[in-house]
Amino acid sequence: MEIERKFLIKKLPEDIDSYPHELIRQAYISTDPVIRIRRKGESFILTVKSSGLMAREETELSISEKSFDQLMTKTEGLVIEKVRYKIPERDQLTIELDVFQGVYAGFIMAEVEFEDISQARAYLPPAWFGREVTEDTDFHNSTLSRRTPQDIVLFFEKIERLTQS
Repeated sequence: MEIERKFLIKKLPEDIDSYPHELIRQAYISTDPVIRIRRKGESFILTVKSSGLMAREETELSISEKSFDQLMTKTEGLVIEKVRYKIPERDQLTIELDVFQGVYAGFIMAEVEFEDISQARAYLPPAWFGREVTEDTDFHNSTLSRRTPQDIVLFFEKIERLTQS
């Protein structure tokens, strides 16, 4: 079970490059149900996710680079690229800060994963976090992968509105 909350970011930490980080490249074989392939460093992962917002089932399977390359030919939509920073948080939590690249350059989002629903609900985000977007499927990576160029413009306009209100 994956239990996570998602947040827009007001301002990057000044020491961002001091945290461990790696490039992630992922694409979707299907977005309903979510079947994703991901390259993270030298790891290749096939993931299946159930529907849901804060909590959903997630199954991951390591695959070979050859399988990843073959499955890439079966994907739909945009390839999502981002640099993920792992920032230690209180209570043994980790902030996964995603700085998107490519067509989503300029978009930054943080995710925090939890052991259970009660821990997730009790979490108080740091001051540098912006608005929470956990309940908004527009911020699921699978949704990002399905956007047209015009949809991407509208998405950035939505982020602007959310950060100003």
